[in-house]
Amino acid sequence: MITLYGFGTIFDAGVGETKDLRVQWALEELELPYRFHALDQIAGELNSEAYGRISPFHQAPVIDDEGLVLSESAAIVLYLAEKAGKLIPADFQGRMRVVQWCFAAVGSVEPTLTCLDLIGIFDSEQAAPKLHQEGPKLAQRWLADVERRLADREWIACADFTVADIMMAGVLRTIRKSELMAPFPRLKSYYSRCFERPAWQRTLALSAERLRVRVEDIR
Repeated sequence: MITLYGFGTIFDAGVGETKDLRVQWALEELELPYRFHALDQIAGELNSEAYGRISPFHQAPVIDDEGLVLSESAAIVLYLAEKAGKLIPADFQGRMRVVQWCFAAVGSVEPTLTCLDLIGIFDSEQAAPKLHQEGPKLAQRWLADVERRLADREWIACADFTVADIMMAGVLRTIRKSELMAPFPRLKSYYSRCFERPAWQRTLALSAERLRVRVEDIR
């Protein structure tokens, strides 16, 4: 059985924001049997020598599938899709489109959104006015490109929902409390479609139960 290592406790600002949610969502969509190994981030479990042996950067998520250990959320969801033979096309070109959009999510869109997040957490407008001015502009550029991609399609990579949508939606979720998506109606509709899926609702409920918070607090 697959073991998913994710957060059981975490500092308050991280509740509901972690990347293990993307992997658990994929597992729920794919209906693969798994168990959740809850890590105590507050007690420093992720920094332990034992965890470092399976997670190169002491981060979550990690999966252990009968001895095959993988980290990095995009790599994990692609592996799970290939293993299940679902949420990824059977033909080579289709699979590469899914891979492309998984990379786009974590390589192009996410770094800028993460930068904005870090500015908000660690800095002030007075200390970094240029970053506060230019960061949102760059984010708007990436979001406009995703909006353009969605002009004539329901899902980001293929005609059907794939793990690329899990990755892109997971990245977009980091800005759900901001106004960055407001100018992009297709992006907002795409975001809603992704998170209306039953497997995501199950993932959210499981996370809320594990972290002992209300679903409404992390939605």
